[in-house]
Amino acid sequence: MNELPPCTECKSAYTYLDGSLCVCPECAHEWSVDAVDETEVSALIKDANGNMLHDGDSVVVIKDLKVKGSSAVVKVGSKVKNIRLVEGDHNIDCKIAGIGAMKLKSIFVKKA
Repeated sequence: MNELPPCTECKSAYTYLDGSLCVCPECAHEWSVDAVDETEVSALIKDANGNMLHDGDSVVVIKDLKVKGSSAVVKVGSKVKNIRLVEGDHNIDCKIAGIGAMKLKSIFVKKA
C-alpha cells in the first residue's frame, strides 16, 4: 500500500484520496497528488533519531566529521543553527563557525 504524504498545511498524517486529490480531514485542505514541491520533499528529511527536520532548525553533530580537502574537523556536539534542507546525498546546507559553508548528511546530526 502506498503511503500518502502528510497535509501540506497542518502536517496531519490522516490524509486520504478523493479521486485524484489528497484531502486532509483535520483542516479540509485539498491538493493534487502529483503536485510535489520542494517544501514537501524537504519535509521528508529526518535526523539520526528519526525526528523531522525543517528549514531554520538547529542541529547538533553526533560524530566527528572530517572536512574534505582540509585538516579541519567538525567536532561532536557542534551546534549548527539555521539549517537549510536541499535535495541530494548531503541534504543539509549550513554555516559552521570557524569552518564556513558546508553540506552535511542528516544521518550525522540530531535536532537540538
